[in-house]
Amino acid sequence: MSAARAPLRPWGFVVAFGTVSLLADFVYEGARSVTGPLLGSLGASAAVIGAVTGAGDAAALGLRLVSGPLADRTRRFWTLTIAGYLLTVVSVPPLGVVGTLWAACVLVVAERVGKAVRSPAKDTLLSHATAATGRGRGFAVAQALDQTGALIGPLTVAGVLAATGGDYAPALLALAAPGAAMLAVLLWLRARVPNPAAYEPVRPEPEPELTADGTAGAGPHRTRGTAPGVPLPRAFWLYAAFTGVTTCGLATFGVLSFHLVHNALLPVAAVPVLYAGVMLADALSALATGWAYDRFGSRALVTLPLLTAAVPALAFTDNVAVAVGGAVAWGAALGVQESTLLATVADLVPAARRATAYGVFAGVTGAATLVGGALTGALYGYSIRALIITVAATQAAALVLLAVARRSGRMAAC
Repeated sequence: MSAARAPLRPWGFVVAFGTVSLLADFVYEGARSVTGPLLGSLGASAAVIGAVTGAGDAAALGLRLVSGPLADRTRRFWTLTIAGYLLTVVSVPPLGVVGTLWAACVLVVAERVGKAVRSPAKDTLLSHATAATGRGRGFAVAQALDQTGALIGPLTVAGVLAATGGDYAPALLALAAPGAAMLAVLLWLRARVPNPAAYEPVRPEPEPELTADGTAGAGPHRTRGTAPGVPLPRAFWLYAAFTGVTTCGLATFGVLSFHLVHNALLPVAAVPVLYAGVMLADALSALATGWAYDRFGSRALVTLPLLTAAVPALAFTDNVAVAVGGAVAWGAALGVQESTLLATVADLVPAARRATAYGVFAGVTGAATLVGGALTGALYGYSIRALIITVAATQAAALVLLAVARRSGRMAAC
């Protein structure tokens, strides 16, 4: 099937999938905007908040080591996408009513597990359409729509918190409605475009044929390097190493928001408003770096370590304006991480191995996120100066790795 005969044009698919992400982010980013203060109200310390939110993000990324290869092996991209979104939206509303720290921690991690289940499959589906729209621009537009929901959700939570005197229960229960709408749009899109691989200008290679002894053979049309058993390219591993090192220095918003509330820089009800602004910075950063990636290639990724190094130096001060600026820098770094980094993976890895690559890439990033969350929480309580120096050192190392990766094979052309 050609893209011209597909039920939706490539940009239509990107926008529709972006709408799904918009509604999903309405739900889970609305909750994540108050995760730090919510856990703190249940008795959690900064170290516990850093560990739990870091573990949640690590689960969202690390478990893709399983869901990515599973998607490539079963080719059930839509099934995994729908199941993951479903798990996320049913984990959020109960957060405001469980009343105990351990139960809230379980729900925080469960919501992130849903992201792990769906993300490699979802990114692969989206990558097919972005092959026709431009990788950077396609992923950037999807991320911008995604972050529109991340803007609306925290503002909604902030409004309900303000109206109810800081009661988390109604604020989080209100997120059930956009969750239901998201599932409806996702099922509609699945019915309209059952096979997004048709958008690829070059049709993905067929599965390997079985020989007489039951082993996988090359097949008459197999292109070397696209079979599921073929190792991922060296350029991909160098790129994943760069991403892991730079992610080790990126704090979680849970720790940032804890600092703001614990030091009386912002009231609890203002934290979701700030988070909405952070998500706007995320969207604008995604659009800017996505355009820059399509125009200038992987040189655009230099911005990520620079932004990451700036975050702790700004965010963990006692000046409200500077700390808010640090949170905005965190959002800009996240925008690069969640859009342009994914576009680069699609350019480095053949279509038949793409979900696996996304899973492995997320696993590396997840391990780095766990280290970063725990490290940030621990160093925050020990010495903010040591935290700033440590993050600066990791980002210098990341820039070196990026330079090495850019000189290798396929990434040199990206």
